[in-house]
Amino acid sequence: MDNMDRTKSLTLVSILCIAFVSPYLGVALPSSDDLVSKGRILFEEGSYKEAIMAFSQAIETNPSNVQAYYLRGKTKTVFEDYHGAMKDYNVAIESDPSFAEAYLERGNVKFALQDYYGAIKDYGEAVKLNKNLVQAYYNRGKARRELQVYEDAINDFTKIIELNPKKPDAYYLRGVIRIERGFHQEGCLDLSKAGELGDLKAYEIIRQVCNKSAK
Repeated sequence: MDNMDRTKSLTLVSILCIAFVSPYLGVALPSSDDLVSKGRILFEEGSYKEAIMAFSQAIETNPSNVQAYYLRGKTKTVFEDYHGAMKDYNVAIESDPSFAEAYLERGNVKFALQDYYGAIKDYGEAVKLNKNLVQAYYNRGKARRELQVYEDAINDFTKIIELNPKKPDAYYLRGVIRIERGFHQEGCLDLSKAGELGDLKAYEIIRQVCNKSAK
């Protein structure tokens, strides 16, 4: 073996030794929070399987990382793994009972599973913890509509409009319910407002229902 080959061999051995012993020499490994940040980026990029792996590694590194459970649950819903997501949200809520967004997301899973009563309960907990959580009011209104609890649904959409007067889908659904309940004038006004704010499907109902009523 000439000197060049011997040098190459020694260099390769050195690299392998460093790779093997580096964990024992205090070389920093990714923290649980670093892995959560990595998972967020992967999620935003649409790399959902890789995101789940990153969140799972974060949990292995720190089983008390609430955000890792929460975000893994959100990612599992992309694959409609609702039961897996539910387990993650349960852990997040047990670890942090003040986590309003976790109640919201668990409510969404229950809604997807058509457990509307359970969803309404979780949305209620979410708005108790965060009275400005618009999405919880909106989804609770949708769940109440499914259960034909119309007045309570209208109250939820009205609350959203108080919090965010430029949210067209709140006007839209409140208008639809009002029309379904026979309050055409109020409902048509809501649909008109929804259309003004950009919800173009409102105009179709206006043509089908409101314009006929006006004749």
